[in-house]
Amino acid sequence: MLHVAMISKWHVHAKDYAQQLLQRSDKVQITCLWDEDEARGRAWAEELGVDFEQNYDTLLARSDVDGVVIDTATAVHHEIIIKAAKAKKHIFTEKVLAPTVRECVEIAQAIQENDVAFCISYPQLQTPAFHYAKQLVDDGTLGTISSMRVRNGHDGAIANWLPQYWYHRKDACGGVMLDLGCHPMYLVRWILGAPKSVNSNFSYLTNREVEDSATCTIAFENGAVAITESSFVAPASPYIMEVYGDKGTIIVIDNEVTVMLKKDRELIKQTPAQLPEPPLAAIDQWIEACETGSQPVECGLEEAIHLTELMEAAYIAETENRTVSISELKRS
Repeated sequence: MLHVAMISKWHVHAKDYAQQLLQRSDKVQITCLWDEDEARGRAWAEELGVDFEQNYDTLLARSDVDGVVIDTATAVHHEIIIKAAKAKKHIFTEKVLAPTVRECVEIAQAIQENDVAFCISYPQLQTPAFHYAKQLVDDGTLGTISSMRVRNGHDGAIANWLPQYWYHRKDACGGVMLDLGCHPMYLVRWILGAPKSVNSNFSYLTNREVEDSATCTIAFENGAVAITESSFVAPASPYIMEVYGDKGTIIVIDNEVTVMLKKDRELIKQTPAQLPEPPLAAIDQWIEACETGSQPVECGLEEAIHLTELMEAAYIAETENRTVSISELKRS
C-alpha cells in the first residue's frame, strides 16, 4: 500500500488528484495533508477524513508517508520538492516544475541523489489524438514539418471562477502563459523536438497583475516554427492543434481529427478509423513508478526541465521585448 500525503490545496487541481487517489484504494491510502493556509488545510483534512499536519517537516518525518502530491504555489515548488526528496518521499506534481531552469536542475539533482520516484502531470501527453499526430510526424507521413499551432483557452479571468490568488505574481510566478500556456508548450516540444528561441506577446485585458492572454512563437532546431496561444478571456475557445508538413496536415479540434494529404496534385481529406490507446494517466504512472522503481515514460524530470526552458524564455522575451535563445538560460 502506497501511503500518500497531499501537500496544499492551493492549486485548483489538488482536489481532483485526491479523488483520483481515493479511486485507487486498492493500492493507495491518503494519510495526511499539509497546507500553508491552516484554515483551508484543516477544512480539507476534515473533508478527506485524514490528519492535518501544521508543520511540513513534521509531515515529512511521518512513517506513514511514502509519497507526496504537491499542489502548492509554483513559487515554493523548489523548496517544498527538494525537502520531500531529501526526506526520501516519492513526488508527484503538475504543470511548471519551477520558474527557472536553474531551480529545475537543483530539484532534479535532489530527486536523483535520493532515488525517489518522480512524475509530473502533462495530460495532453495522454491524449490519443495528439499521440496520433506525433505518430504522423515521426513516421514521415506529413513530410518535413514547417509549422505547428496550438491554442488553449477558457474564460476564467472574465467569469471569475479562478481564485483571486491565481493572479498574484509572487506566488503564481505568472499568469495564463504559466497556467494554460504550459500545455501547448510541452506539446510542441514533444512533437517538434529541441527549441532554439522564443518570442512572446502578452495582454492584460482584465487589468490584473499577471497576463490573461499570451502568444508565443518558438523556432526549433529542425527549422520548424510553432505558435502557442493561451487565454483566460476566451469563453468560446476550442482546443486546437495544427501541424503542417510538405506532404500533409493534421488538425485536431477538441479531439476531432482531420488529416489532409497531398497525392498526385489531389488533396485527400480523411479521418482516422482508430486512434492510439492512451498511456496511463500521470497519477497512475506515478503509482506504478513508486511500486516498481521505474520512471514515467513521458512525464519525468527531463520533460519538466524542457517545459521550464520554454517558460523561462517566454517570460524573459516578454519582459525584455526581444528574441530569447534557449542557450542563454542558466543551469547553475
